Amino acid sequence: MNRRERLLAATTGQMADRLPFYHYWRHSQIGWAERECRNRGMGMNWTRPPYVEVMHGVEVSEKTVVSRGRPVIRRTYSTAVGSLYLEEIREPGTGQWHAQRSWNDVAPWHTVRLVKDRDDYKILKHIAENTEYVADYFPIEQALDWLGDDGVVMDHLPHSPMQMLMIDWVGSDAGRFFYHHADWPDDVEDCFRAISKSREDMYEIAAKSPAPVALCGDNLDGFLVSPKLFQSYFLPEYEKQAEVMHEHGKLMAVHMDGRIGSLKDLIARTSVDIVEALHPPPMGDLAVSEALGLWPEKAVWVGFPDSTYNAGPEETKRYAIEFLRGLGSGERLAVAMSTENIVSNENLIALTSVLERTELPLTPAKIDAIERAVL
Repeated sequence: MNRRERLLAATTGQMADRLPFYHYWRHSQIGWAERECRNRGMGMNWTRPPYVEVMHGVEVSEKTVVSRGRPVIRRTYSTAVGSLYLEEIREPGTGQWHAQRSWNDVAPWHTVRLVKDRDDYKILKHIAENTEYVADYFPIEQALDWLGDDGVVMDHLPHSPMQMLMIDWVGSDAGRFFYHHADWPDDVEDCFRAISKSREDMYEIAAKSPAPVALCGDNLDGFLVSPKLFQSYFLPEYEKQAEVMHEHGKLMAVHMDGRIGSLKDLIARTSVDIVEALHPPPMGDLAVSEALGLWPEKAVWVGFPDSTYNAGPEETKRYAIEFLRGLGSGERLAVAMSTENIVSNENLIALTSVLERTELPLTPAKIDAIERAVL
């Protein structure tokens, strides 16, 4: 099997010949180690948007200002019903490398959020109601052409509507979103419904793109999203999205990279096909073996825990071998070298030295042989 076939087989309930492992282009360095790991079996996955966003009656402007003693970018959204602004910090290299990240692979972060008080919700709702999504499949088609069989190209979709509020536009630092939701529930929910309604065309566009998988870019974490919030706002949105994806024969993945043990039973009820970026302990709180048992109809794309890399290449290999012992036969699984950060050349080689040897189905004897070979 080639890398693309291997990953899609594992995702659709078939037995791949080897455990698929891959890197994300947005976090991958280009050079000798990346080339060697790809020659030894590592795939490369790309996420690209299948649409362009057009805001009608909204003027967007940016300028550099000094805020709280440091230079930031202030972006202002001006509309007929009022204006909103946010402030963000961009590290050196942002916009000069890939995925709008800095040389250190850090995405811009907001120091001042778009929504600050109750009146801001009506402006944000107005923006959502006047946002149009227009199909543009060129980025997907180009990536498919360039990547070929080396990996999988996915539609990149933004955070789901409630997470856009919780993470991006309102923010949950100092409990801000939760205070807003408690004090002004009608305003928050009206805005949520407007965002959700505006996304319907986006989902249809993604469902019809030539990419085989659509990735919903949530950052699901049970410490931020309670079971009650999940059941009220996330599960229905995932179902709406999955319905249109499946109607067009597309797989749906959701980025669930946090501590999701408290949500595991609710996740089982969703129609999501791929739980993407599941982080096992020590970073997450749900073992891969338990996840596979709870979600028999889903594939799990594991995010290799970044904290392990901090201990160096030898510890990376040791952790990887013990990780394999908890995977059963290795069905319905794939492993990402990282889902959020650059991996050092040494750690990339170390993890590849383990994963390149994972012939399926996995058995204790095969894992013992891998351990002898790499340690």
